[in-house]
Amino acid sequence: MNQLKFIIPSLLAVLLSLNVFLSCNRQTITFAKDVAPIIHKNCTPCHQPSGAAPFSLIYYQQIKKKAKMIAHVTASKYMPPWPADISYSRFVNERYLTSAEIKILQLWYKQGAKSGDTSTLKLPTNLFNQASLGKPDLIIDVPSVDIKNNNLDQFYTIKIPYQNKERKYVRAIEFVPGKIKYVHHFNGHYLAFNETTNPFVGKRIANLSDSNYLNDFNELKLQNADGSFPFRVHSAVNYLPGAFGIKYPEGIGGLVLEKNGAFIANDLHYGPSTKNITDNSKLFLYFSKTAPQRPTYELMLGTNGVSKIEPPLIIPPNKITTHRTSIMVYNDISILTINPHLHLLGKQFWAFAVKPNGDTIPLIKINKWEFRWQYFYTFKKAVKIPKGSSIIVIATFDNTSKNPNNPNKPPKVVAERFDKGGASMRTTDEMFQFIITYLPYQKGDENISLE
Repeated sequence: MNQLKFIIPSLLAVLLSLNVFLSCNRQTITFAKDVAPIIHKNCTPCHQPSGAAPFSLIYYQQIKKKAKMIAHVTASKYMPPWPADISYSRFVNERYLTSAEIKILQLWYKQGAKSGDTSTLKLPTNLFNQASLGKPDLIIDVPSVDIKNNNLDQFYTIKIPYQNKERKYVRAIEFVPGKIKYVHHFNGHYLAFNETTNPFVGKRIANLSDSNYLNDFNELKLQNADGSFPFRVHSAVNYLPGAFGIKYPEGIGGLVLEKNGAFIANDLHYGPSTKNITDNSKLFLYFSKTAPQRPTYELMLGTNGVSKIEPPLIIPPNKITTHRTSIMVYNDISILTINPHLHLLGKQFWAFAVKPNGDTIPLIKINKWEFRWQYFYTFKKAVKIPKGSSIIVIATFDNTSKNPNNPNKPPKVVAERFDKGGASMRTTDEMFQFIITYLPYQKGDENISLE
């Protein structure tokens, strides 16, 4: 009987997909009825003026012009980008197409990309919003950064001060890059100053590559007026290419936003640029009516983390190497979100947990690594990892000339880089990280929906 619980839904899904497939072959496919829902859900969030993609896919004429290309890139499964293997583990906000949806796009192009009745077609509600979480309650400007045309990676520590009339409860924070094609990552902490401190005193920016960095860092004035250190929330907001904002259920995560405070970009990384440009990024804050009840915690494996990489992450030229890192969990935890992170030589990524009884808990498998799409993957429901389990992560790197992303031609030795604490990792260096956002386990966590 228990097996029927799994067989029946699977059979229904197959029959539904088959029905869609057969109906596609029987009738005319139109943009309004069949194609728009697929494109607006899976493509438009990036293909819009404020998105990361180079052109917009919003209106019929825009999408019709790209019908041939859409048919090609979806048939090859190059687009939409969703690196995680959905047969291994599932997450919220997945962007992938079913076989039936791919067939619809193929037939639409072959039938002449007909419009249909678009008079009642509704556009996505969050269209033209810069942030994936919708309209924010508060926007804080990140100080402008001038990116030099030296074709080098650039790293900054930035103070982002604010003042409020009253303290607020924050449910979620999203970093919204200004120059989205150049921002590689943003790691932000939160500092809650006391009421006698003016957070706007001091400098705003310290260049990690500058010889005066330590002096400039001290001039950021990150202490309270009495010299004490403010309360600090680690990793209050983070960003990687392709990442979406994360909003957990009420009471989980978040922070208390005091009247005076600042966010600190402890490592704002810009990729190489061949022209002088100015970045004006922002922080979007989303408030909650209730105080945070269960703070989230972060566990980082691998580079700069709590676990060793074996063998060490040194990749010889013309070699494909595989490396492993692992850690034992000493208390029951509930994993909410995971973030795999490699650079340009990344080829494959695999993470799982092994329980004390030997059973395996799948976490994520990426069969073809893609540097440009490094999501924070949030599970549909919290995943319990029992006390005594081992979390094991395995990554493969390709340092051969056959790797089209290899920045070195011909290939040369590539390794981790640990100067300045390992924070300033150039794009052309390598990293092997697995970052876990979790809660101490409470009974029933497995039933909490994170969607």
